[in-house]
Amino acid sequence: MTSGKLLIVDDEKVAMKNLEHVMKKEGYAVTATQSGSNAQALLEKQSFDVVLTDLRMEKVDGMQILRRCRESHPDTEVILITGYATLESAVEAMKRGAFYYIAKPYRLDEVRKVVAEALEKIRLKRENRSLREQVESYQGKVRILTQDHHMQHLLDMARQVAPTDCNILITGESGTGKELFARYLHHHSRRASGPFVAVNCGAFNEELLANELFGHVKGAFTGAHADKQGLLEAASGGTLFLDEITEMSPAMQVKLLRVIQEKEVLPLGATRPIAVDVRFIAATNRDVQEMVKAGGFRQDLYFRLNVVNLHIPALSARKEDVPLLAQHFLLKHAALMGKDVGELAPDTLELLRAYDFPGNVRELENIVERGVALSNGHRIEPAQLPEDLRELSIRTFRKKEGRIPSLEEQEQDYINWVLQEAGGNQTLAAQILGIDRVSLWRKLKRYEVEKG
Repeated sequence: MTSGKLLIVDDEKVAMKNLEHVMKKEGYAVTATQSGSNAQALLEKQSFDVVLTDLRMEKVDGMQILRRCRESHPDTEVILITGYATLESAVEAMKRGAFYYIAKPYRLDEVRKVVAEALEKIRLKRENRSLREQVESYQGKVRILTQDHHMQHLLDMARQVAPTDCNILITGESGTGKELFARYLHHHSRRASGPFVAVNCGAFNEELLANELFGHVKGAFTGAHADKQGLLEAASGGTLFLDEITEMSPAMQVKLLRVIQEKEVLPLGATRPIAVDVRFIAATNRDVQEMVKAGGFRQDLYFRLNVVNLHIPALSARKEDVPLLAQHFLLKHAALMGKDVGELAPDTLELLRAYDFPGNVRELENIVERGVALSNGHRIEPAQLPEDLRELSIRTFRKKEGRIPSLEEQEQDYINWVLQEAGGNQTLAAQILGIDRVSLWRKLKRYEVEKG
Protein backbone atom coordinates (compact mmCIF):
# COMPACT_ATOMS: atom_id res chain seq x y z
CA MET A 1 0.00 0.00 0.00
CA THR A 2 1.19 3.52 -0.84
CA SER A 3 1.52 5.89 2.12
CA GLY A 4 0.28 9.46 2.02
CA LYS A 5 -2.39 11.58 3.64
CA LEU A 6 -4.53 13.52 1.15
CA LEU A 7 -7.18 16.27 1.41
CA ILE A 8 -9.47 16.68 -1.61
CA VAL A 9 -11.50 19.88 -1.93
CA ASP A 10 -14.05 20.35 -4.76
CA ASP A 11 -17.51 21.91 -4.62
CA GLU A 12 -18.66 19.59 -7.44
CA LYS A 13 -19.79 16.46 -5.59
CA VAL A 14 -19.34 14.04 -8.51
CA ALA A 15 -15.78 15.28 -9.24
CA MET A 16 -14.89 15.10 -5.53
CA LYS A 17 -16.27 11.55 -5.13
CA ASN A 18 -14.52 10.28 -8.28
CA LEU A 19 -11.15 11.66 -7.19
CA GLU A 20 -11.65 10.34 -3.64
CA HIS A 21 -12.40 6.85 -5.00
CA VAL A 22 -9.35 6.82 -7.29
CA MET A 23 -6.93 8.05 -4.60
CA LYS A 24 -8.22 5.53 -2.03
CA LYS A 25 -7.63 2.76 -4.58
CA GLU A 26 -4.00 4.01 -4.78
CA GLY A 27 -3.70 3.29 -1.06
CA TYR A 28 -3.76 6.87 0.22
CA ALA A 29 -5.56 7.98 3.39
CA VAL A 30 -8.12 10.40 1.92
CA THR A 31 -10.31 13.09 3.46
CA ALA A 32 -12.73 14.83 1.06
CA THR A 33 -14.94 17.90 1.38
CA GLN A 34 -17.05 20.12 -0.93
CA SER A 35 -16.42 23.26 1.15
CA GLY A 36 -13.36 25.52 1.13
CA SER A 37 -14.32 26.78 4.60
CA ASN A 38 -14.53 23.21 5.90
CA ALA A 39 -11.12 22.50 4.33
CA GLN A 40 -9.61 25.42 6.28
CA ALA A 41 -11.16 24.09 9.49
CA LEU A 42 -9.64 20.65 8.78
CA LEU A 43 -6.23 22.24 8.17
CA GLU A 44 -6.42 23.96 11.58
CA LYS A 45 -6.87 20.59 13.33
CA GLN A 46 -4.54 18.33 11.34
CA SER A 47 -1.89 18.26 8.64
CA PHE A 48 -1.95 16.59 5.24
CA ASP A 49 0.83 15.57 2.89
CA VAL A 50 -0.97 16.71 -0.26
CA VAL A 51 -4.01 18.94 -0.81
CA LEU A 52 -5.85 18.68 -4.15
CA THR A 53 -8.19 21.64 -4.40
CA ASP A 54 -10.45 23.18 -6.99
CA LEU A 55 -9.37 26.73 -7.79
CA ARG A 56 -12.79 28.43 -8.09
CA MET A 57 -15.13 27.89 -5.13
CA GLU A 58 -17.54 30.15 -3.23
CA LYS A 59 -16.43 31.94 -0.02
CA VAL A 60 -13.02 30.22 0.27
CA ASP A 61 -11.25 29.41 -3.02
CA GLY A 62 -8.18 27.34 -3.90
CA MET A 63 -5.77 30.27 -3.64
CA GLN A 64 -6.88 30.92 -0.05
CA ILE A 65 -6.37 27.27 0.82
CA LEU A 66 -2.92 27.43 -0.80
CA ARG A 67 -2.05 30.51 1.29
CA ARG A 68 -3.23 28.78 4.51
CA CYS A 69 -1.07 25.74 3.74
CA ARG A 70 2.01 27.85 3.07
CA GLU A 71 1.50 29.69 6.38
CA SER A 72 0.56 26.78 8.66
CA HIS A 73 1.85 23.66 6.89
CA PRO A 74 4.93 24.55 4.80
CA ASP A 75 5.72 20.87 4.10
CA THR A 76 2.27 20.26 2.56
CA GLU A 77 2.21 20.26 -1.23
CA VAL A 78 -0.85 21.83 -2.91
CA ILE A 79 -2.15 20.80 -6.33
CA LEU A 80 -4.65 23.21 -7.88
CA ILE A 81 -7.35 21.87 -10.23
CA THR A 82 -9.54 24.14 -12.37
CA GLY A 83 -11.95 24.09 -15.26
CA TYR A 84 -11.08 27.72 -16.06
CA ALA A 85 -7.39 27.36 -16.78
CA THR A 86 -5.49 30.43 -17.94
CA LEU A 87 -1.80 31.11 -18.27
CA GLU A 88 -2.07 33.99 -15.79
CA SER A 89 -3.72 31.88 -13.08
CA ALA A 90 -1.23 29.06 -13.60
CA VAL A 91 1.73 31.44 -13.23
CA GLU A 92 0.16 33.03 -10.14
CA ALA A 93 -0.44 29.62 -8.55
CA MET A 94 3.17 28.53 -9.07
CA LYS A 95 4.49 31.86 -7.77
CA ARG A 96 2.51 31.35 -4.57
CA GLY A 97 4.01 27.93 -4.04
CA ALA A 98 1.62 25.44 -5.65
CA PHE A 99 3.25 22.12 -6.54
CA TYR A 100 1.27 21.72 -9.76
CA TYR A 101 -1.62 23.20 -11.74
CA ILE A 102 -4.02 20.77 -13.47
CA ALA A 103 -6.67 21.82 -16.00
CA LYS A 104 -10.03 20.09 -16.27
CA PRO A 105 -10.86 17.76 -17.87
CA TYR A 106 -7.83 15.82 -16.65
CA ARG A 107 -6.64 12.27 -17.14
CA LEU A 108 -6.61 10.16 -13.97
CA ASP A 109 -3.11 8.88 -14.84
CA GLU A 110 -1.91 12.49 -14.82
CA VAL A 111 -3.33 13.09 -11.34
CA ARG A 112 -1.87 9.82 -10.02
CA LYS A 113 1.56 10.79 -11.38
CA VAL A 114 1.48 14.32 -9.96
CA VAL A 115 0.37 13.14 -6.52
CA ALA A 116 3.15 10.50 -6.47
CA GLU A 117 5.71 13.16 -7.43
CA ALA A 118 4.44 15.51 -4.70
CA LEU A 119 4.75 12.76 -2.08
CA GLU A 120 8.27 11.92 -3.28
CA LYS A 121 9.26 15.59 -2.91
CA ILE A 122 7.89 15.57 0.66
CA ARG A 123 9.81 12.38 1.46
CA LEU A 124 13.04 13.88 0.17
CA LYS A 125 12.57 17.10 2.16
CA ARG A 126 11.89 15.18 5.36
CA GLU A 127 14.80 12.80 4.81
CA ASN A 128 17.25 15.61 4.10
CA ARG A 129 16.06 17.48 7.18
CA SER A 130 16.63 14.33 9.26
CA LEU A 131 20.12 13.91 7.79
CA ARG A 132 21.00 17.54 8.51
CA GLU A 133 19.79 17.16 12.09
CA GLN A 134 21.81 13.97 12.42
CA VAL A 135 24.99 15.64 11.17
CA GLU A 136 24.36 18.68 13.37
CA SER A 137 23.96 16.39 16.37
CA TYR A 138 27.54 15.17 15.73
CA GLN A 139 28.94 18.68 16.01
CA GLY A 140 30.78 19.25 19.24
CA LYS A 141 30.84 15.51 19.92
CA VAL A 142 33.74 13.18 19.32
CA ARG A 143 32.50 9.84 17.99
CA ILE A 144 34.60 6.95 16.73
CA LEU A 145 32.51 4.44 14.80
CA THR A 146 33.73 0.85 14.81
CA GLN A 147 32.61 -2.77 14.97
CA ASP A 148 36.16 -4.10 15.16
CA HIS A 149 37.06 -5.86 18.42
CA HIS A 150 40.60 -4.46 18.48
CA MET A 151 39.34 -0.92 17.93
CA GLN A 152 36.73 -1.36 20.66
CA HIS A 153 39.51 -2.50 22.99
CA LEU A 154 41.49 0.63 22.05
CA LEU A 155 38.49 2.83 22.83
CA ASP A 156 38.05 1.11 26.21
CA MET A 157 41.73 1.74 26.92
CA ALA A 158 41.42 5.38 25.78
CA ARG A 159 38.46 5.99 28.10
CA GLN A 160 40.42 4.40 30.94
CA VAL A 161 43.57 6.50 30.52
CA ALA A 162 41.87 9.76 29.44
CA PRO A 163 41.20 11.05 33.00
CA THR A 164 44.71 10.16 34.27
CA ASP A 165 46.43 13.18 32.63
CA CYS A 166 49.41 11.06 31.52
CA ASN A 167 51.07 11.80 28.19
CA ILE A 168 50.07 9.56 25.28
CA LEU A 169 51.71 8.57 22.00
CA ILE A 170 49.36 7.55 19.18
CA THR A 171 50.89 5.57 16.32
CA GLY A 172 49.46 4.32 13.05
CA GLU A 173 49.48 4.88 9.31
CA SER A 174 48.45 8.20 7.77
CA GLY A 175 44.70 8.57 7.51
CA THR A 176 43.77 6.17 10.32
CA GLY A 177 42.33 8.94 12.50
CA LYS A 178 45.07 9.73 15.02
CA GLU A 179 43.85 13.30 15.61
CA LEU A 180 40.28 12.01 16.07
CA PHE A 181 41.61 9.68 18.78
CA ALA A 182 43.43 12.61 20.40
CA ARG A 183 40.18 14.61 20.46
CA TYR A 184 38.40 11.56 21.87
CA LEU A 185 40.95 11.39 24.71
CA HIS A 186 40.56 15.12 25.40
CA HIS A 187 36.75 14.82 25.33
CA HIS A 188 36.84 12.07 27.98
CA SER A 189 39.46 13.75 30.16
CA ARG A 190 39.12 16.13 33.11
CA ARG A 191 40.38 18.82 30.72
CA ALA A 192 37.38 18.54 28.36
CA SER A 193 36.23 22.08 29.18
CA GLY A 194 39.72 23.43 28.40
CA PRO A 195 41.23 24.07 24.94
CA PHE A 196 42.29 21.39 22.48
CA VAL A 197 45.16 22.79 20.41
CA ALA A 198 46.64 20.85 17.48
CA VAL A 199 49.88 21.54 15.60
CA ASN A 200 51.52 19.61 12.77
CA CYS A 201 55.22 19.50 13.53
CA GLY A 202 56.02 18.54 9.94
CA ALA A 203 54.42 21.69 8.51
CA PHE A 204 57.04 24.15 9.87
CA ASN A 205 60.79 24.54 9.81
CA GLU A 206 62.57 24.71 13.18
CA GLU A 207 62.41 28.49 13.53
CA LEU A 208 58.71 28.78 12.64
CA LEU A 209 57.75 25.83 14.85
CA ALA A 210 59.57 27.40 17.81
CA ASN A 211 57.66 30.63 17.21
CA GLU A 212 54.35 28.76 16.96
CA LEU A 213 54.90 26.73 20.12
CA PHE A 214 56.68 29.24 22.37
CA GLY A 215 55.52 32.60 21.02
CA HIS A 216 57.57 35.79 21.30
CA VAL A 217 57.58 39.19 22.94
CA LYS A 218 57.47 42.51 21.16
CA GLY A 219 60.85 43.43 19.68
CA ALA A 220 62.25 39.88 19.90
CA PHE A 221 63.22 40.09 16.22
CA THR A 222 62.68 42.32 13.20
CA GLY A 223 58.96 42.40 12.47
CA ALA A 224 57.87 41.38 16.00
CA HIS A 225 55.65 44.43 16.47
CA ALA A 226 53.55 42.85 19.26
CA ASP A 227 53.60 40.02 21.76
CA LYS A 228 52.50 36.67 20.34
CA GLN A 229 51.11 33.93 22.57
CA GLY A 230 52.56 30.50 21.77
CA LEU A 231 50.42 27.38 21.36
CA LEU A 232 51.87 25.89 24.55
CA GLU A 233 50.52 28.82 26.55
CA ALA A 234 47.25 28.80 24.56
CA ALA A 235 46.74 25.11 25.44
CA SER A 236 47.24 25.68 29.17
CA GLY A 237 44.43 24.00 31.09
CA GLY A 238 43.77 21.71 28.14
CA THR A 239 45.49 19.40 25.66
CA LEU A 240 48.24 20.03 23.11
CA PHE A 241 48.23 17.58 20.20
CA LEU A 242 51.60 17.30 18.47
CA ASP A 243 51.04 15.56 15.14
CA GLU A 244 54.02 14.14 13.21
CA ILE A 245 56.16 14.53 16.34
CA THR A 246 59.03 12.58 14.71
CA GLU A 247 59.50 15.42 12.17
CA MET A 248 60.65 17.72 14.99
CA SER A 249 64.33 18.71 14.80
CA PRO A 250 66.77 17.53 17.52
CA ALA A 251 67.08 21.10 18.88
CA MET A 252 63.30 21.42 19.14
CA GLN A 253 63.10 18.03 20.85
CA VAL A 254 65.40 19.35 23.60
CA LYS A 255 63.23 22.45 24.07
CA LEU A 256 60.02 20.40 24.21
CA LEU A 257 61.54 18.00 26.73
CA ARG A 258 62.35 20.93 29.02
CA VAL A 259 58.75 22.21 28.81
CA ILE A 260 57.41 18.77 29.73
CA GLN A 261 59.81 18.48 32.67
CA GLU A 262 59.61 22.04 34.01
CA LYS A 263 55.97 22.81 33.05
CA GLU A 264 56.97 26.27 31.90
CA VAL A 265 57.71 28.00 28.61
CA LEU A 266 60.04 30.86 27.72
CA PRO A 267 58.77 32.93 24.74
CA LEU A 268 61.40 34.14 22.30
CA GLY A 269 62.95 37.38 23.62
CA ALA A 270 61.41 36.99 27.09
CA THR A 271 63.42 36.90 30.32
CA ARG A 272 60.84 35.27 32.57
CA PRO A 273 59.26 31.86 31.90
CA ILE A 274 55.47 31.37 31.91
CA ALA A 275 53.97 28.44 33.82
CA VAL A 276 51.83 26.13 31.66
CA ASP A 277 49.50 23.27 32.58
CA VAL A 278 49.33 21.10 29.47
CA ARG A 279 48.52 17.47 28.74
CA PHE A 280 50.60 16.23 25.78
CA ILE A 281 49.30 13.84 23.14
CA ALA A 282 51.71 13.12 20.29
CA ALA A 283 51.25 11.15 17.09
CA THR A 284 53.38 9.70 14.32
CA ASN A 285 53.11 7.32 11.38
CA ARG A 286 56.73 6.25 11.79
CA ASP A 287 58.42 3.53 13.87
CA VAL A 288 59.62 5.63 16.82
CA GLN A 289 61.62 2.84 18.44
CA GLU A 290 63.64 2.38 15.25
CA MET A 291 64.20 6.16 15.11
CA VAL A 292 65.42 6.14 18.72
CA LYS A 293 67.86 3.31 17.90
CA ALA A 294 69.09 5.22 14.83
CA GLY A 295 69.52 8.44 16.84
CA GLY A 296 66.79 10.34 14.98
CA PHE A 297 64.58 10.80 18.05
CA ARG A 298 65.62 11.42 21.66
CA GLN A 299 65.08 8.44 23.92
CA ASP A 300 64.28 10.59 26.96
CA LEU A 301 61.60 12.51 25.04
CA TYR A 302 60.19 9.22 23.73
CA PHE A 303 59.87 7.92 27.30
CA ARG A 304 58.21 11.17 28.41
CA LEU A 305 55.62 11.02 25.63
CA ASN A 306 55.10 7.27 25.42
CA VAL A 307 53.64 6.77 28.89
CA VAL A 308 50.71 5.07 27.13
CA ASN A 309 50.86 3.96 23.50
CA LEU A 310 47.75 3.58 21.37
CA HIS A 311 48.40 1.96 18.00
CA ILE A 312 45.54 2.43 15.52
CA PRO A 313 45.26 -0.43 13.00
CA ALA A 314 45.04 0.23 9.26
CA LEU A 315 41.57 0.11 7.72
CA SER A 316 42.63 -2.97 5.72
CA ALA A 317 43.01 -4.77 9.07
CA ARG A 318 39.42 -3.96 10.11
CA LYS A 319 37.40 -4.44 6.94
CA GLU A 320 34.18 -4.96 8.91
CA ASP A 321 34.27 -1.20 9.64
CA VAL A 322 34.16 -0.27 5.93
CA PRO A 323 30.33 -0.51 5.49
CA LEU A 324 29.67 1.30 8.78
CA LEU A 325 32.11 4.13 8.04
CA ALA A 326 31.02 4.40 4.41
CA GLN A 327 27.37 4.79 5.44
CA HIS A 328 28.33 7.40 8.05
CA PHE A 329 30.29 9.44 5.50
CA LEU A 330 27.46 9.05 2.97
CA LEU A 331 24.88 10.51 5.37
CA LYS A 332 27.25 13.26 6.43
CA HIS A 333 28.10 14.48 2.92
CA ALA A 334 24.58 13.96 1.52
CA ALA A 335 23.25 16.26 4.25
CA LEU A 336 26.02 18.81 3.74
CA MET A 337 25.39 18.85 -0.03
CA GLY A 338 21.60 18.73 0.37
CA LYS A 339 21.36 15.63 -1.84
CA ASP A 340 19.01 12.65 -1.60
CA VAL A 341 21.66 9.95 -1.44
CA GLY A 342 20.85 7.41 1.23
CA GLU A 343 22.61 4.14 0.47
CA LEU A 344 25.41 2.30 -1.30
CA ALA A 345 24.52 -0.08 -4.13
CA PRO A 346 25.45 -3.72 -3.29
CA ASP A 347 28.09 -3.79 -6.06
CA THR A 348 29.57 -0.54 -4.74
CA LEU A 349 29.86 -1.98 -1.26
CA GLU A 350 31.56 -5.11 -2.61
CA LEU A 351 34.15 -3.00 -4.42
CA LEU A 352 34.85 -1.02 -1.24
CA ARG A 353 35.15 -4.22 0.80
CA ALA A 354 37.66 -5.65 -1.68
CA TYR A 355 39.83 -2.52 -1.70
CA ASP A 356 42.77 -2.22 0.72
CA PHE A 357 42.62 1.57 1.29
CA PRO A 358 46.28 2.59 1.40
CA GLY A 359 44.99 6.03 2.47
CA ASN A 360 42.88 4.44 5.23
CA VAL A 361 39.76 6.14 6.66
CA ARG A 362 40.65 9.49 5.10
CA GLU A 363 40.71 7.87 1.64
CA LEU A 364 37.39 6.12 2.29
CA GLU A 365 35.75 9.43 3.19
CA ASN A 366 37.16 11.10 0.05
CA ILE A 367 35.83 8.25 -2.13
CA VAL A 368 32.36 8.41 -0.56
CA GLU A 369 32.24 12.22 -0.74
CA ARG A 370 33.09 11.98 -4.45
CA GLY A 371 30.37 9.38 -4.92
CA VAL A 372 27.76 11.60 -3.26
CA ALA A 373 28.78 14.57 -5.42
CA LEU A 374 28.51 12.54 -8.64
CA SER A 375 25.38 10.57 -7.74
CA ASN A 376 22.22 11.30 -9.72
CA GLY A 377 19.95 9.05 -7.68
CA HIS A 378 19.25 7.76 -4.20
CA ARG A 379 22.36 5.59 -3.97
CA ILE A 380 26.02 5.51 -4.97
CA GLU A 381 26.56 3.17 -7.91
CA PRO A 382 29.94 1.66 -8.98
CA ALA A 383 30.07 4.21 -11.83
CA GLN A 384 30.50 6.98 -9.22
CA LEU A 385 33.65 5.36 -7.76
CA PRO A 386 37.15 6.27 -9.02
CA GLU A 387 37.99 4.47 -12.26
CA ASP A 388 41.07 2.70 -10.93
CA LEU A 389 39.08 1.33 -7.98
CA ARG A 390 36.40 -0.03 -10.33
CA GLU A 391 38.83 -1.64 -12.75
CA LEU A 392 41.39 -3.02 -10.34
CA SER A 393 41.17 -4.94 -7.15
CA ILE A 394 44.17 -3.28 -5.56
CA ARG A 395 46.12 -5.40 -3.06
CA THR A 396 48.76 -3.42 -1.17
CA PHE A 397 51.65 -4.96 0.70
CA ARG A 398 51.55 -4.40 4.45
CA LYS A 399 53.60 -5.55 7.37
CA LYS A 400 52.30 -8.38 9.51
CA GLU A 401 52.80 -7.92 13.22
CA GLY A 402 55.58 -5.41 12.52
CA ARG A 403 57.48 -7.59 10.02
CA ILE A 404 57.54 -7.95 6.24
CA PRO A 405 55.60 -11.08 5.18
CA SER A 406 57.29 -13.82 3.18
CA LEU A 407 56.46 -14.61 -0.45
CA GLU A 408 54.67 -17.77 0.69
CA GLU A 409 52.51 -15.76 3.11
CA GLN A 410 51.63 -13.30 0.33
CA GLU A 411 50.73 -16.24 -1.93
CA GLN A 412 48.54 -17.75 0.77
CA ASP A 413 46.74 -14.44 1.34
CA TYR A 414 46.20 -14.05 -2.41
CA ILE A 415 44.85 -17.59 -2.86
CA ASN A 416 42.48 -17.16 0.09
CA TRP A 417 41.25 -13.86 -1.35
CA VAL A 418 40.65 -15.34 -4.85
CA LEU A 419 38.84 -18.28 -3.26
CA GLN A 420 36.64 -15.87 -1.32
CA GLU A 421 35.90 -13.85 -4.47
CA ALA A 422 35.00 -17.10 -6.26
CA GLY A 423 32.45 -17.87 -3.57
CA GLY A 424 34.43 -20.88 -2.31
CA ASN A 425 34.35 -22.54 -5.75
CA GLN A 426 37.79 -24.20 -6.01
CA THR A 427 37.44 -25.01 -9.74
CA LEU A 428 36.71 -21.36 -10.58
CA ALA A 429 39.44 -20.14 -8.21
CA ALA A 430 41.98 -22.46 -9.89
CA GLN A 431 41.01 -21.08 -13.31
CA ILE A 432 41.49 -17.49 -12.08
CA LEU A 433 44.86 -18.39 -10.51
CA GLY A 434 45.99 -20.16 -13.70
CA ILE A 435 46.72 -23.48 -11.98
CA ASP A 436 44.92 -26.83 -12.05
CA ARG A 437 42.44 -27.77 -9.33
CA VAL A 438 44.71 -30.50 -7.89
CA SER A 439 47.56 -28.00 -7.38
CA LEU A 440 45.17 -25.63 -5.62
CA TRP A 441 43.89 -28.47 -3.42
CA ARG A 442 47.47 -29.40 -2.45
CA LYS A 443 48.31 -25.80 -1.53
CA LEU A 444 45.19 -25.49 0.62
CA LYS A 445 45.97 -28.78 2.39
CA ARG A 446 49.54 -27.60 3.08
CA TYR A 447 48.24 -24.34 4.56
CA GLU A 448 45.94 -26.33 6.87
CA VAL A 449 48.85 -28.52 8.02
CA GLU A 450 51.07 -25.48 8.63
CA LYS A 451 48.25 -23.89 10.68
CA GLY A 452 48.39 -26.97 12.89
